[in-house]
Amino acid sequence: MRPAATLSFFGLGLVVVFGSALGLGGAVGPVARSEPTGPSGHASMQDPHVSRAGATPAGLAISEAGWTLRLVDHTVPAGRDVPLRFTVEGPDGAAETSYVETHTKDLHLIVVRRDLSSFQHVHPTLAADGTWSVPVDLAAGGVYRVLADFRPTAADRQLVLGADLMVPGEFEPVDPPAPRATATATDGYTVTLTAHPVAGRESDLVLSVRKGGTPVTDLQPYLGAYGHLVALRAGDLAYLHTHPEGTVSGASGGGPDVAFMTTFPTTGTYRLFLDFKADGVVRTAAFTVAVGDE
Repeated sequence: MRPAATLSFFGLGLVVVFGSALGLGGAVGPVARSEPTGPSGHASMQDPHVSRAGATPAGLAISEAGWTLRLVDHTVPAGRDVPLRFTVEGPDGAAETSYVETHTKDLHLIVVRRDLSSFQHVHPTLAADGTWSVPVDLAAGGVYRVLADFRPTAADRQLVLGADLMVPGEFEPVDPPAPRATATATDGYTVTLTAHPVAGRESDLVLSVRKGGTPVTDLQPYLGAYGHLVALRAGDLAYLHTHPEGTVSGASGGGPDVAFMTTFPTTGTYRLFLDFKADGVVRTAAFTVAVGDE
């Protein structure tokens, strides 16, 4: 944690956020998308999140391949249930209304404050005119990154576009927590991470879910899998999204281990956010990972 210093968001706070994001983003360079695992546990080349040589770093651009993310409002008031609305414009400039379902949803939306102190994975509702909408928790002031993960029917691949959202108010920036092997979720659930990630090399990440020290063996399917993992690189919020073994069936039966294979493209600090469903509730466990070289 940095020394306590509350900043006015539209003053020095704004400079601090953008300066750190641009500075570190330029220093560490581009990031390739991760390759989610297929039923065999190995990366599936048919998955829409597969990295592509020369592709724009996932989530760093507002436009890609003719598609553009348009926030209806770029500044919104702070609050617990703030309406967030946006459209995805196609190459013809019109709001897109037809999407290919990916992991049971037409669009996945990540809303994260730029200092990585808050994270939300939500699924907006699409109106007939192409406007997506969803309430989000923006109780704290700051700059937030909105990341839309989707595939239009007319596109040949999955896209991840990002835009900044301003929330006026007092802004106290925080550093990511130090790396730890165990993270807590709600209602007594804990998750332990076993990993030795090396930049540029496919790494195994095993997350083990327990409650009260007892391994959980009845994880429930959520969005077609027993877990969803989002990684964001500190500084520029480059985005990786991966899933464990293919689709699942049945009401429960997963766990305690949920395994992923992910390639971190550069050294540096990353925040990992694991979503999992247990006892009918979707929970999130967050980790800080320091990725080194060989």
